[in-house]
Parts: sequence; structure tokens; C-alpha cells
Amino acid sequence: MQHTEEQEQIFVFAWARLHENAYPELRLLHHIPNGGKRTKAEAARFKAAGVKAGVPDICLPVARHGFHGLYIELKAKKGKVSDHQANWIFALQQQGYQAVVCYGAEAATDVIRVYLGIARDRAWGEQQ
Repeated sequence: MQHTEEQEQIFVFAWARLHENAYPELRLLHHIPNGGKRTKAEAARFKAAGVKAGVPDICLPVARHGFHGLYIELKAKKGKVSDHQANWIFALQQQGYQAVVCYGAEAATDVIRVYLGIARDRAWGEQQ
């Protein structure tokens, strides 16, 4: 069964909640709600309030490995990256952030794990 992007993101945050006692930095992980369907009026309000197309879905504002923080554009396994998203990822990389596209929750949690130096057991998501 193919999961939606939203379901994959829910899995990422469930994983983070399970591990945040051992890795308190995970408490800083958050979603940037830029996507979704909106009415024209809602879209205009959001744009006026600073929402910008293409900003990655997930942010971990924790410095590691010479990066200022981590941004993840999360896609369902068969999702596609828009031009706006690719441009944001490139711009964030140029500013010293690790910014990546991940296809599915497992790929995203793997990136977060490596970024934070969290060991992984054979069972997905388990720490050592």
C-alpha cells in the first residue's frame, strides 16, 4: 500500500517522539505548513503572512557537522520535487544548511539519525 505524504510525515514525527527522551534535540523537529489545498482567500492571507512556495516540510534547527540545521522535503515514495522546492533546497544548502529530499518516512528518519549521530538497530527506528 502506498502511503500519502502526510502519512509518511506522521510516521516521522511518531518516530521522533519515541526517541526524544534519549535525543532531546528531536523536540526541536517541526513541520513547516506551507503545502496543502487552500481557497484563494486563504492562500492570499497565508502569502501576506509570509508563507512561501517550496519551503521544505521539516526543519531540525540543530547545528551538526558544520551545518546550521537540517531541512527535509518529504515526499511520498513516488512524489516529485517542484521547481520551487528544488530552488529552496539549493538556496538553503548555499546558506550552510543540510537540505535534502527524502522519499518516505524511513529515508527521512535515516537522514535525521545520521545527522544527529543516532545508531540504528536492525529493526527500523530502534536506537542502540
